[in-house]
Amino acid sequence: MAQVKFTPNLKRFFPDLCECRIDAADVAEIVVAVDQRWRGLADYIIDEQGALRKHVNIFVGDELLRDKQTLSDRVSADTKIYIVQALSGG
Repeated sequence: MAQVKFTPNLKRFFPDLCECRIDAADVAEIVVAVDQRWRGLADYIIDEQGALRKHVNIFVGDELLRDKQTLSDRVSADTKIYIVQALSGG
């Protein structure tokens, strides 16, 4: 099962959010699974068309998510997924 970690600032919206393990074939399945555990979390991660929101980054291992439109990047049992808020500013 893939290990999924979240940015700490998501806890203000989902206080019981914690690292978890999810059996999934790709990132899209992970988003569905975390939304089933924490209702509304997917709305923070993806937009109405299912694409990654601009203020969110997902790392699959050490690599930034490649498919930001359909989240089809493959995952395996030992993959670490990091869902983080993108930072910007000057």
